[in-house]
Amino acid sequence: MTDPIQSVQPLGYGTAVSADARNKVLRNTYWLLALSLLPTVAGAWLGISTGIMRGLGGGLGLVVFLAGAFGFMYAIEKTKNSAAGIGVLLGFTFFMGLMLSRLLGAILQMKTGPSIVMTAFGGTAGVFFVMASLATVIKRDISGLGKWLFAGALVIMVGAIINVFVGSTMGAMVISTLCIAVFSAYMLYDLKRIIDGGETNYITATLALYLDIFNVFQSLLVLLGIMGDD
Repeated sequence: MTDPIQSVQPLGYGTAVSADARNKVLRNTYWLLALSLLPTVAGAWLGISTGIMRGLGGGLGLVVFLAGAFGFMYAIEKTKNSAAGIGVLLGFTFFMGLMLSRLLGAILQMKTGPSIVMTAFGGTAGVFFVMASLATVIKRDISGLGKWLFAGALVIMVGAIINVFVGSTMGAMVISTLCIAVFSAYMLYDLKRIIDGGETNYITATLALYLDIFNVFQSLLVLLGIMGDD
C-alpha cells in the first residue's frame, strides 16, 4: 500500500528520486508552509489579546517553550508518514505563535511597533526569496554544510538560554545577529535538500523551513526592537 505522505524513499542525497517526485514534495511543502502561518498568526493574536503569556518570563517561559517545542517535534516525527502529522504540525505552529506573542506584544507597545513588525516580516520574506532563488541555481552539493549549521544552532541555543538569566542587551543583539545568519543559511540548506531529493517527506520539510523562518523573523524583531527602543 502506498503511504499517503512519504511515497518515495531516497537512497542518498540527491539520488534515486525523480524530478516529478522532487517537484511534488517542494510544491506540497510550499502549500503546507503557507498554511502553517495561519495558526501562527492565530496563536500570536490570542496571546496578545488575552495576555495569557505575560507571566511566562525568565526560566518559566524557557521551560514551557522547550518542553512544548520538543514535545511537538517528537510528535511530528512520529506522525510524519500519516495525515495526522499535518494536524500535529499545525498545532505546533499555533503553539509557536503563542510563544511569540509576548515579544510581539512588547514590540507593538512601542511608538514604532507596527512598522518594526512589518519591517521584520518584509526582511524575513526577502531572505526566504533570496535563499529559494539560490537553491535553484546552485548546482554543487552543499550537504556537508549541515553539520556546521547544526553546531552553530547549538551555540545559539546555549547562548540564548544563558542570556535568559543574564538579561544582556548586547548579548541579545549578538545572538540575534548570529541567529539570522545561521538560519538564513539553513533555509538554503533545507531548500536545496528538497530540490536535490534529500528530503522526500513534505511534513518534515515544512517543519524545517518553518523553524528557519520563525527564527529569522523573531531575531529581526529583537534586533529592530532594541534599535528602535527609545
